[in-house]
Amino acid sequence: MPKASNIPAKRQIILLSLITPLVVAADQLTKLWIRSYLAMGESSPVTGWLSLTHASNTGAAFGIFQGKSFPLTLVGLIGVCVLLLYAFFLYRRLPFLNSALSEVALGLILGGTIGNLIDRLRLGYVTDFIDFHFWPAFNVADSAIVVGALMFVYLMLASVQAERR
Repeated sequence: MPKASNIPAKRQIILLSLITPLVVAADQLTKLWIRSYLAMGESSPVTGWLSLTHASNTGAAFGIFQGKSFPLTLVGLIGVCVLLLYAFFLYRRLPFLNSALSEVALGLILGGTIGNLIDRLRLGYVTDFIDFHFWPAFNVADSAIVVGALMFVYLMLASVQAERR
């Protein structure tokens, strides 16, 4: 397993407490900007392969479960509770996740989940705008969730490799 700096629990909570609101703020500010400057469905090319496109998503990732905003809101609320439970109590039981890298990953996932949950509660849908044309449109919160999840996968795979040695 790669050297991940183990830091005291208080510092980990501080790290989580910094990353989570930064992700929420970045997500909400970018969505506000898109809603303010582009009409729904309007697109502004950035490059040949990237556009900013104002889209709404009443479903989950990749447009699945369209129109199921209320159940997805409940899932989001439960997800936030589970992530907070993990952050404050359970991570100590999983030593390979007791690192600065795991706190960054958790902060990204928690911030992204909260960012999309805010949209669902306020608007009834999630605002998406990053459009690569070959992939469904997404937002900063979605990106943070995916990057955080990939970081957790990396930590788990690294832990498995370390146990084999």
